[in-house]
Amino acid sequence: MFRPKGSWVAMVTPFSKDGKVDFGALGVLIDRQIQYGTDELFVLGSAGETTLLDVEEKKDIVKRVIALARLRIRVFFGCASATTEGAVGLARYCESEGADGVVFTVPPYVLVPQDAAFEHLDTCMSAVSIPCGVYNNPSRLGVHLTPETIRDLSERHPNFVADKEAMPHVSQLVDVKRYCGDRLNILCCDFPKYSIVIPTLALGGNGTANIGGNIIPEEAARYSREWTDMGIIEECRKEYFKWTPLLKELYKLSNPIVVKAALNILGLPGGPLRKPYREYTGVHYENLKKVMTELGVVQKYGV
Repeated sequence: MFRPKGSWVAMVTPFSKDGKVDFGALGVLIDRQIQYGTDELFVLGSAGETTLLDVEEKKDIVKRVIALARLRIRVFFGCASATTEGAVGLARYCESEGADGVVFTVPPYVLVPQDAAFEHLDTCMSAVSIPCGVYNNPSRLGVHLTPETIRDLSERHPNFVADKEAMPHVSQLVDVKRYCGDRLNILCCDFPKYSIVIPTLALGGNGTANIGGNIIPEEAARYSREWTDMGIIEECRKEYFKWTPLLKELYKLSNPIVVKAALNILGLPGGPLRKPYREYTGVHYENLKKVMTELGVVQKYGV
């Protein structure tokens, strides 16, 4: 079972001016990630505006991305759905098309109790044989997956390989690692308000499921490596501290609002947002551009 580690970049979904998925632009963004050393891609997550895509669009993205990435970089696809049946259906489609893995969440907005969350994820993981991950993000989903639920899923499913954490509590990471050991790779978000990148790696975590890599892929790869020697540890600290001001800008509003603005500043095809998101403008946009310029991002990555 392949296990994600290092820099796992949560990709945006680029749209054309007429609102359709822009697959030419998506190919450009995937090529760029490969060029700068990203380890894996995560497609159809919250940064990919997945809740604003219909099922057929998601299937089209899965099919086309697999063709674009095959034998070049591994890709996991988000299979979040309001229903268990919807998540299972999309996951089985991903498997049939040759996806490297899938990621499940608890159903958003439903606010299920913990035993129902376990049952949902248990059903989803049982439905496929490819590697699976969970995305624990209660700020978006409304339900927190406890370490005990993650442990029980890990003990039951050999194909459960990755825990993607977006939690402000280091105790969550400690208990998941304590319960699951090396059965499960732990990767965390790079949200600077939580600032769990350093704690995750220090506890024996395996990398980051990050937003920053959309804009600074090479640097995100450096602050996302497993801590195997002091040189990597020192470089991780240096890079993460250096790029925290940019991460603070990228997370000013919900993903992918600012990320797409930053891609457009670089001349890369992030494309417009889908409604009800609004384009990033005004003083905050100018400050984003200022930070990107001062840190050398525009000079290095602008096209």
